[in-house]
Order: sequence, then structure tokens, then C-alpha cells
Amino acid sequence: MASLAEIRARLAQAENKQGGSQQGDSAIYPHWNIAEGTAATLRFLPDGNTKNTFFWQERAMIRLPFNGVKGDLESKQVQVRVPCMEMWNETCPILTEVRTWFKDKSLEEMGRKYWKKRDYIFQGFVRENPLTEDKTPENPIRRFIIGPQIFTLIKGALMDPELEELPTDYLRGLDFRISKGAKGGFADYSGSKWARKESALTEAEQAAIEQYGLTDLSTFLPKKPSDIEIKVLKEMFEASVDGQSYDTERWGQYFRPAGVAAPSGSTTTAVVKDTPVAKVSSAPTSNFDDDEEDVPVASTPVQAKPSTQKAEDILAMIRARQKQ
Repeated sequence: MASLAEIRARLAQAENKQGGSQQGDSAIYPHWNIAEGTAATLRFLPDGNTKNTFFWQERAMIRLPFNGVKGDLESKQVQVRVPCMEMWNETCPILTEVRTWFKDKSLEEMGRKYWKKRDYIFQGFVRENPLTEDKTPENPIRRFIIGPQIFTLIKGALMDPELEELPTDYLRGLDFRISKGAKGGFADYSGSKWARKESALTEAEQAAIEQYGLTDLSTFLPKKPSDIEIKVLKEMFEASVDGQSYDTERWGQYFRPAGVAAPSGSTTTAVVKDTPVAKVSSAPTSNFDDDEEDVPVASTPVQAKPSTQKAEDILAMIRARQKQ
């Protein structure tokens, strides 16, 4: 298990480097479903992988929207969540294209649409639960999918020099309280914070760790795409920008929207289910903390063009690069 000093050193290193800038199930605690004005108290536990400096794993995904599913006349717009290659410190073919869009102010909106979405996977206990859950797992050690807004608060407190012990320590750790409010019609978690007083795990909690053990959080990250899958990602990206429908026969054995079955004879599944998709409603609400991070800023202000022309221009740019 990494020490608090090691965590601080790694966080500071990552901050300097940036220049300032498995499947879903009941084990995942849906904190985004708590009512406004309420709070859930969590106790984070270490990663089962002792080589991980942190007690979380970072994940970066890209959403590819499609105008329905090909052959299904009743289908509405669907999204396919695909892994960003930057998770493995490799060049992401999608972001390589999208970064260039931010040089043109008229393409910035499209750039944000296809930019990577980060979240962070934790595990621990739910000590105070304002939710009435239909089903809770036998194993009380739950998974937490934390978005950037809450994660910033978690990380910020770890850098506080007055913090003397790891928050995940079994005897002198700290609870984290997720408080849900509203701001501008959207969910707001800025009131979330660490507890001021240390507390020990209960006998029941320690017994649960002894019985079930701690999970290696990296097992919940998506599989690294193969060379063939990277080609499929690029093809799907271009089709999404072009406003096409999702083609199950072409891509279903590699990446699929939730709820879409794999084509017959397929053995590969790449459906990520454990991040919620905000429900569409008449009011602008967000059920999930999904702030964007490190999005480039457009530097050349130009007059915006119609959205269809944007897509055509972008596709022309992509195809021109491929011919070089």
C-alpha cells in the first residue's frame, strides 16, 4: 500500500505534467441518484493491486453518437462508449483529429462532443445511504464511479499538509460525504467533502474485507484495443461525424451500444455499462458528475457554419490526412 507521501508526490508529478491544465451491476453505488439536498457517506478502501500508488483507477472514454441502429426503423439516437488510447499512454486516433478542431472556433462545439470523458473507479463502503435500493449485493464493498467534479475535491484534500494519515487507513481513515445540490438546473456536488474526524472501520466492515477481499480496480478498466479494433474505432468515429446509423454487422463484434445484441457468431463484447447516461427530459438536468477536463481552447475565432457543413468539412479534413 502506498504511503500518503507517495500519493502526494505522484499527484504533484501528474499536475506538473499536465501544465496546470466489467460490466455494470448492483455492486456499483449510484450516488448520482440521490435526491437534491441529501448526502451519502462513503468510506474508500485501498486498491487490491498493491502496485497502484493511488486508491483509484482513472478511465478515459469517448462517446460516439449515431442516428439510430441500421435496419431498426424505430431506434432513436444511440451512443457507443469506446476507450481512449491515452489511457495506455498511446496516441488516440480520435483525439488526434479532434484536437485540430479546436483551432477553429466554429468547430469547438463538435470538438467537445467527441472529447474524452474521464471518470475514476473507487471501492469502499456506503456508511450512510439516502437511497432506497431495490437490490444490494451480498458483498458490502461497493464500487464508485466518480466524475471530475467530485474527484477534484477528493484529490485536493489529499494535498493538504495537515492530513496526517491515508483516508483509506482502517483505523485512522476518513469518510467522504457526497452532497448533491443544484446549480443552473444541473446537479452540483461542490458541497462534498472529507470528514474532519478520523474513524475506524467497524468489526463488520473489517470482517467483510477479510471475507471478500479487495478487488484489483484495474480489472474494471476496458480491454486495450487491438490494431484491428483501433481501425474499427476510426471507422466508427468517421461514420458518427457523418451522421450515419450504427451498423451492427460492421462493428457489433467489437463495440456496441448498451442494449444492442452482438451479431450472430460474434464472440467479442465491448459494451461499457457502468457509467450512467443522463435521461432526456424537458428540464436541463444531469444525473452524473460529467465535467470535461483538459479540453483545448479554440484560438481562431471565425463565423460558425451550419452543422451539416461542419461535418462535411471535418470528414474532408480526416480523409485528406489519410491520403498523405
